[in-house]
Amino acid sequence: MLGLTFGLAALAIVLALPLATWLAWLLARKSWPGKTLVETVAMMPLVMPPVATGLILLKLFGKHGAVGGWLHENFGIEIIFTWKAVVIALAVMVFPLLVRSLRTAFEEVPEQMEAAGKSLGGSDWRIFWKISLPLARRGMVAGIVLSFARALGEFGATVMVAGFIPGLTETLSLSIYRSVQNGDDPRAMLLVGVSAVIAFGAVFVSTLLMPKRR
Repeated sequence: MLGLTFGLAALAIVLALPLATWLAWLLARKSWPGKTLVETVAMMPLVMPPVATGLILLKLFGKHGAVGGWLHENFGIEIIFTWKAVVIALAVMVFPLLVRSLRTAFEEVPEQMEAAGKSLGGSDWRIFWKISLPLARRGMVAGIVLSFARALGEFGATVMVAGFIPGLTETLSLSIYRSVQNGDDPRAMLLVGVSAVIAFGAVFVSTLLMPKRR
């Protein structure tokens, strides 16, 4: 169960990270019409009830949903109540946290360094890979660690789209809930302890890695 939880959380980070990095850099360095609207939409899973987000994903990726129906009809792929649904739910839930953390990391990069790169003829893409990304790496790793820990503890959206299927969709948080429902308090408390240790370690590591303001 722990191995499944760690594996699915890692896949969720891999799925969300490219788009989160791109959006975070745009928010930190660019201005465009509708920027505030895009940022607001990206942050919504952070403040909406997780079960509400899960319900949206259920309608979207179900067999009769816009995305799920298309995947099922054309490729025979089912999302809901599979490990794929867990990964998608976790990715959606950690996306805003990733964006906020990575945006902060990029904002810590001195703009003079990027301006120097532009003066030497560097494109935005080259400046991003050669200057922005290396200088922001500590903050980025801190954000990734914190987001990974958040994915490990996600419950509301996951239970809506994946349910309780031992060995397939039952993550750490779902296992705690099922243990309580079955009256197995000792196991539930053991898993709570494991969750607390993971959360403490993630926050501790991310705090150490976070760039200090001068």
